[in-house]
Amino acid sequence: MPPARNGGLPVTATAEQLVDVHAHFVTPDYVEAAKAAGHLLPDGMRGYPTWSAAEHLDLMDAHGIRTSVLSVSSPGTHFGDDRAARLLSRRVNEFAADVLRAHPGRFGHFASLPLPDVDGARAEAAHALDVLGSHGVAVETNHAGTYLGNARFAPLWRDLDERAAVVFVHPTSPPCYEAVSLDRPRPMLEFLFDSTRAVSDLVFSGVLRRYPRIQWVFTHGGGALPLLVDRMELFRTVFGIGDQDGGPTVQEQLRGLWFDMAGSPFPHQVPVLTTTFGYDRLLYGSDYCWTPAAGAVAQIASVDAAEQPAGGTWRALTTRNAARLLPDLAAGS
Repeated sequence: MPPARNGGLPVTATAEQLVDVHAHFVTPDYVEAAKAAGHLLPDGMRGYPTWSAAEHLDLMDAHGIRTSVLSVSSPGTHFGDDRAARLLSRRVNEFAADVLRAHPGRFGHFASLPLPDVDGARAEAAHALDVLGSHGVAVETNHAGTYLGNARFAPLWRDLDERAAVVFVHPTSPPCYEAVSLDRPRPMLEFLFDSTRAVSDLVFSGVLRRYPRIQWVFTHGGGALPLLVDRMELFRTVFGIGDQDGGPTVQEQLRGLWFDMAGSPFPHQVPVLTTTFGYDRLLYGSDYCWTPAAGAVAQIASVDAAEQPAGGTWRALTTRNAARLLPDLAAGS
C-alpha cells in the first residue's frame, strides 16, 4: 500500500528525507511548442517524458524525498522568437506555481527565463520571484550559443545579485553539437562538457567575482570540473588568462558554487567532487522525469548503498546543505 499523500510532508519508512534540487516537469503545451520549433528529438533523446504531480509524489513518498524543486529542462523555453518565449516562460512558471499551491511543502520551483532575451528574462525573473514565489531561476549553460559570461547578460546578473538569488544552471547542447556528439544523445557526454565550459566562462569573464551574492547551482557533479580545475588555474597564472590581480584561485572561486549529484554519483564521481571542492555545497538531485522513475530509484539506491560521509549519511548531509541554500523550502514550509 503506498504511503499517505495528504498535501503535507511524506509518510515513509525512511527517516532521513531528501530535498531534490534537480527535478523536472513538462506540460503538453510546452512539448507541443518545442516540437513545433523542430525539437522532435530533444538533445538527441528519443522523445519527451510525461509528468504528473501524482506520479512524482508517489516516487517521492516511496523513496524518502520530502521536497522536489521543479524546473524546465533543455531545450528551455526560447525557440527563436522573443515574444513567444516570454509567453511560454510565463505559462510554464504559472503552471509550476499552481502545483506548489496544490501541494504545500512538497515542491519548489526554479523559474524558466526566456534567454537570450535579456529584457524578457529580467521581467520574468522579477515576476516569478516577487509574484509567483519561485525559489530561484533556471538558465541553460548556453543560450543560442551565447555563454553565461557574455557581457550582454550583465543586467540580469546585476538584478539577481541584488536579490542574492539562486540560479540553477542546466546543461544543454553546445553549439556545433553535430560535429562533436557523434550522433549520440548529448546528455551522455556533451551536457557534462557544456557545464564545465559554462563554469570556466563565468570564472574567466569575472562574472563570479563581480556578482558574488548569486547562488549558482550546477548539475551532475560539476561535470569534468574536478579533473580540470588545476589546469584552469595553470592557464590563469602561467598563461595570463583571466584576472591577474592576485585574486582568488580557480579552486577557491569554484568552492563557492553548489553542485548536485544527479546522474551517476557513485562509486566514482562524488568522492572526486568532494575531495576537490568539499562537502558543504553538495546537494541531492534526481533528474526525474527526464531520468525515468526506474533510473531515479536505482540512483537513490546507489546513494544509500555507498560508503557514507564521516559522522552521517549522504541524505542528511545533502538535506542539511539544501537548508542553507533554500531555508524556507528545506524546512518544509
